Amino acid sequence: MTERYLGSGTLPDGPYARTGPIPPHLPDRLAITLWDFSWYTRAGEGDVYADLDAACAEAAALGYNAIRICAAPLLLFGDLGVDDLAHHLEIEGLGPAASGGYYGQRTRWYDTPGGYALDLYAHLEALFVAARRHGLVLILASWEYQQSPAFAASPRWFEAIDAVPLDHRYAVLGAAWDRMLAWIDERGFRDLIALVELHNEVDFSILPAPADGGAAEVVRLRARHPDLLVTAGYGKPPHLAMHRVPDGLGAAQFHVYSYGVLDALQSRVDIRSEGSDDFPNAELRALLRADAPTPAEYGRPAEWKLRATVVTDQMVYGYDWVDAAAWDAWLDAEYPRYAEVMHREIESRVIAIAEWARWQGVPAVIGEGWVGYTPLHGGFEESATGRELAEHGIRTALDRGVWGVVLCSNAAPHHPMWQLRDWQRAMTALVRSR
Repeated sequence: MTERYLGSGTLPDGPYARTGPIPPHLPDRLAITLWDFSWYTRAGEGDVYADLDAACAEAAALGYNAIRICAAPLLLFGDLGVDDLAHHLEIEGLGPAASGGYYGQRTRWYDTPGGYALDLYAHLEALFVAARRHGLVLILASWEYQQSPAFAASPRWFEAIDAVPLDHRYAVLGAAWDRMLAWIDERGFRDLIALVELHNEVDFSILPAPADGGAAEVVRLRARHPDLLVTAGYGKPPHLAMHRVPDGLGAAQFHVYSYGVLDALQSRVDIRSEGSDDFPNAELRALLRADAPTPAEYGRPAEWKLRATVVTDQMVYGYDWVDAAAWDAWLDAEYPRYAEVMHREIESRVIAIAEWARWQGVPAVIGEGWVGYTPLHGGFEESATGRELAEHGIRTALDRGVWGVVLCSNAAPHHPMWQLRDWQRAMTALVRSR
């Protein structure tokens, strides 16, 4: 039997080096925990971010070496006339619900009871101090054109940034970052910055398309700070046409969610829409808690809060009142039909991101992933099934030379997944050993 020549395309690639160079003082790999805006919206007395030193100590003990946050540059350094608000930022969350409790009480990220105020300048400085003490670096981003201002008691923050004309928003963000970085420099924390993101998920925020000014502002910001990695984050990069991502980004900080079975359920119950005539439909009603009020009885957050965030009133009602056990049971029963495609989707998206970064000569970071947005007490992503999907993404990222990777978007102090200590230690050890 003779060997057949099948072309060089049949030869295996790898092993893969890092996708792009990183500053030598930064860790070889980033094991990231996603604290987003929660590090200041869940900072009331006794809450998980009230003591930032303790929170950082715990993250380090679990093996993390990087924290990704909303640094709120527009509120703190946007020169938009809200400096006084930043010094005494009253956190309300989505507000008290008409039928009792508060809106978002059983959602992820929006379960913010509020009822306190903090000096966000001081809180940020305390985070840098704690990060240095515990050997952590920070990825600084902004969620302000996506949801951060919705958690404030006052609409002034949102109104100030919303008043900026759409075509000026990237420039205002860039100028705010300049002032924030100068403030950080004065306090001696510049070496703790792993990455600066002009904004989180520019494709899912109240911003122009990245090609319409965002990438150009990243280039300008990189030129002013050549020692730093500067980029803009994508929520869903065009994985099948990565040439559409504009040039000029200093890193590929992109997200990988494979909704699969979750998307099938969300579509079935019509939970992500707004203004549906038959909401809640029969499929959602079958999954609601026995004590669920009607949407009219429950009410909705203040109109300005809904304008300030990308979630809809149907999502708030649905996640607050769905029976988490019934939700999980549906996902568990249907998952086998979607398992293969979800694994393939995670793998193909990670590879697309890594190879785009390698082509551009920049480091790749998966700052969010892996399944998607579930109710607070839904355990699908924390289950063995969800963890296996996460591990598949982590291992694929490491194999392809990705610099930084989140274990899961839900692996953070404000989520139930934080209690999976052994799993997190195993995964952070894997990330940092490769």
